[in-house]
Amino acid sequence: MCRLFGMTTGGPRVHATFWLLDAPDSLSSQSRRMPDGTGLGWFSLSEEPVRDRAPIAAFKDADFNAEARDVVSHTFMSHVRYASTGRPDVHNSHPFVMDDRLFAHNGMVRGLDVIRSWLSDVDRAQVRGQTDSELVFAYVTAEIRRHGDTTAGLIAAVRRIAAEVPVFALNVLLAESGRLWALRYPDTHELWVLKQELGEEEATRRLEAGREPGRVHVSAHREAAPAHVLASERMDGAPGWRLLDPGELLVVDGAVATSLFPFDPPAHRVSLDDLSVTEATSQT
Repeated sequence: MCRLFGMTTGGPRVHATFWLLDAPDSLSSQSRRMPDGTGLGWFSLSEEPVRDRAPIAAFKDADFNAEARDVVSHTFMSHVRYASTGRPDVHNSHPFVMDDRLFAHNGMVRGLDVIRSWLSDVDRAQVRGQTDSELVFAYVTAEIRRHGDTTAGLIAAVRRIAAEVPVFALNVLLAESGRLWALRYPDTHELWVLKQELGEEEATRRLEAGREPGRVHVSAHREAAPAHVLASERMDGAPGWRLLDPGELLVVDGAVATSLFPFDPPAHRVSLDDLSVTEATSQT
């Protein structure tokens, strides 16, 4: 099963090294079980999305390891892949970029020809790989354009997908500069959130005491930055991890997180017994 990671402070630029490389269950560690692709996305100083992808495991990827240590941003997204749709290929590795947004997906949907029929030629031209994930993102992007609002467009897209095509799991991370959307849908796979609340004095004490699991800091100034961390599984022993509810859409805008529940259960739910051996292996 693929693994998702997202983090945003909403403003201050930080490193994500702990979560990507050093946490007890870091993305690098998880990639030993999910070897079919890795990617890291962030936002540049000009607030443009940047991503680096490779069709290999993160722990083998020198670029991933270097960027995990060096890149600073207010918003990160990373993904390690166990392929269910589409071969290991750079174009099938997450995160994807469209319209200045980053997107990553954990799960599987069917009916790709149906979803493709909802797209214009311009929408389809953005799709470079063979995954259900990228096709879903293209449709989400089209709905955001149509609605003129990211939350409304994402909700509209997921509602139509859930109503008209078979869904096994649609766990999603979507990011704009300083904003992050996280969806757990329906209840097939887990998605966790950790809200960090480190004040400057407390952060200084922890930094002086040595490495603190789960800390986020701006290395150049050694100042704390509150952050929301999203992950497919708890990545350390911090007590604040919360499992998103089935169907919960968490919208993190700056330092404020809001939970929405706008979705009905899938009309055509796919069970584990409905999957092929290859599909089931990738989803369990």
